[in-house]
Amino acid sequence: MTWSPKIELHLHLEGGAPSALIRKMAAEKGVDQVGLFDAAGAYAYEDFPGFLAAYEVATQVLREPEDYERLTRAVLEQSAAHGVIYTEAFLSPDFCGGRDVGAWRDYLAAIEAGAAQVPGIEMRGVVTAIRHFGPEKALETARCAVETAGDFVTGFGLAGNEGLLHPRDFAPAFDMAHEAGLGLTAHAGEFGGPESVRAVLDDLRVTRIGHGVRAIEDPALVRRLAEEGIVLEVNPGSNVALGVYADIASHPIETLRERGVKVTVSTDDPPFFHTDMDAEYAALARAFAWDDATFREINRNAAEAAFCDAATRRMLLDRLDEA
Repeated sequence: MTWSPKIELHLHLEGGAPSALIRKMAAEKGVDQVGLFDAAGAYAYEDFPGFLAAYEVATQVLREPEDYERLTRAVLEQSAAHGVIYTEAFLSPDFCGGRDVGAWRDYLAAIEAGAAQVPGIEMRGVVTAIRHFGPEKALETARCAVETAGDFVTGFGLAGNEGLLHPRDFAPAFDMAHEAGLGLTAHAGEFGGPESVRAVLDDLRVTRIGHGVRAIEDPALVRRLAEEGIVLEVNPGSNVALGVYADIASHPIETLRERGVKVTVSTDDPPFFHTDMDAEYAALARAFAWDDATFREINRNAAEAAFCDAATRRMLLDRLDEA
């Protein structure tokens, strides 16, 4: 599926690392990654715990700001090759300087430098706290976000294990980010059920939700999402790869859309899930007969929900109108 241009709102920077780049960096640094790749050189794992373990092993080679410059350049080149003109990437100070604002600035400068080297695609950063690291560390992450908020860092989010801690525990961090003018999003409704979605809506003042698809199990919650205009950052290929749904045909994205929920399409951690934006679009076209009008609709949803300035939003909408 070659529909273009595309807008992506849900991409983990480290999770977008091409396997070839990680293999090369591991060889350069002498890092043992036995078992991480299959015979074809792609990431290999069998289940969700295996994915988490593979992710951790892969990211062990990302140690210095310069590594993140290379990573960012490779990830954006990969996205641009599949028609993406704008992407928002989740960036974690937990992995970039240990939540120290000074060190985080160095990593952020390297990420911005990498982004500037790839023509035809705009990137913005969503600084993301890790839920299972706890609320105190989330406050430190929020301080990193607030201290560097501006043209590039435009959002704040929450990722990690939905089964640990309640979203209300992270409200102080989200309040801090909100006061700094950052857009707010949180992962919910992936492995957690509808109650996970409802909790981030009630306690974190988000305008977007990462995944959110298990809201489909609660009709009242689906109506609320539609009425409040909450945008879902949906990752169909990721949900199938990790066993949330058996296949694309059984994924609820079309039902959510039919019920008035604003959905978008992203890849999450594309090399790990053996996907890309063209593959996502092709699968949706086959499963639900999505046509040009539908893809234009979901991309307009993404442009209107993007954590960007008015001029960038207007540019994105104009590009969509010209397509």
